[in-house]
Amino acid sequence: MMVGKYELKRTIGEGMFAKVKLGVEVESNATVAVKVIDKKTVIKNNLMYQVKREISTMKLLDHPNIVKIREVLATKTKIYLVMEYVAGGPLSDKLDYLKKIDEKEARKYFHQLIDAVDYCHSRGVYHRDLKPENLLLDSKGNIKVSDFGLSALKKPGDLLSTACGSPSYVAPEVITHKSYDGAAADIWSCGVVLFQLLAGFLPFQDRTLTNLYRKIAIADYTFPVRFTSAQKKLISKILEPLPTKRARISNILEEEWFKVDYRQNVGLDCDENYLSQTSSGETQTHGENNSWRFINAFRLIAMSKDLDLSGLFQEEKIKFGSEHPVDETFAKIEVAAKDVDLSVKRINNSRVRLHVSKGLSRSRSHYSLSAEVVEVTPKYCVIEVSKSAGDLGSYKEFCKSLSSLLKDNSRSS
Repeated sequence: MMVGKYELKRTIGEGMFAKVKLGVEVESNATVAVKVIDKKTVIKNNLMYQVKREISTMKLLDHPNIVKIREVLATKTKIYLVMEYVAGGPLSDKLDYLKKIDEKEARKYFHQLIDAVDYCHSRGVYHRDLKPENLLLDSKGNIKVSDFGLSALKKPGDLLSTACGSPSYVAPEVITHKSYDGAAADIWSCGVVLFQLLAGFLPFQDRTLTNLYRKIAIADYTFPVRFTSAQKKLISKILEPLPTKRARISNILEEEWFKVDYRQNVGLDCDENYLSQTSSGETQTHGENNSWRFINAFRLIAMSKDLDLSGLFQEEKIKFGSEHPVDETFAKIEVAAKDVDLSVKRINNSRVRLHVSKGLSRSRSHYSLSAEVVEVTPKYCVIEVSKSAGDLGSYKEFCKSLSSLLKDNSRSS
């Protein structure tokens, strides 16, 4: 089967709404991996935002230890993510075969994982599902972080609220459904991976999810006898239940066990432009979660045609200006939704999803409408309303109601 300039061959991976196929670029004969996403399944399960987030995130990242996305192709029914092919398969397969990794190789993998995670965090990207299944090995035995479907893109310091990730690798603060620091949560997962590499088994295990989460919450684990004091010291600092006391990447870089044979891997922009002068004249460097990196990333999303993903799901989009603070703006969205018999569900601090009100769901087809509020100043916001499925008439009615509310309230304020 041909898709653009790529010939798709056998399936090499499969998920809930996507398959990964081996592909060959016909002209160059280069091997690629092609993630084939079924649009109908994505829309049915309200995963459009997740798919677009994964694509946007991967296009922003260019690092030797992160899987690169080459291009995105789409038809009426499918989306094709063309990515670099990583021949060695997931690290989990190697662990299943060898059970544990020798210290030298485990250290190399951990070096590369920390470099990749640090690079992500410096651009406001938090993976939130780090585990051996998502760490691929290339033909030279190097780590490649993959699967950014659960990732988040936030300003450094902003807290996250969505509980996600794989149970055995998730941080305590994520389990409790509290707001959490995405960087600290990722670092916890890195600590679990390091323990698993050295021990050959997970630090937290139990037959029931409740008991597993209890163990994670209090960091109830036991080191194998063979672990060295340096290994124990590093892992203990990472698997600290309190995120405020947990080791940061800067702390990890200073640990004696970590520093052995360490050579930093850097990514795109890590050249003469990687140092930036602040307004006070201070120099910002690698590993500091620089907000200027985050802002540059969002400028790329907003300005680059390659990152304009609005057409992937045949969406309708419109933007409104609101001369009111964020909370008041959300209140107006709720009133406008009620006017057209839609109910509102808050997804995060900036986004809501609108649903058909109870009692009317049988009379309407599947509906997918969302609104995102971006704070420009404390008293001014931009609202982006998008529809990817459902009745166009209801979408227009909601937009008309919201526009009227914003105009009326602007005149009265």
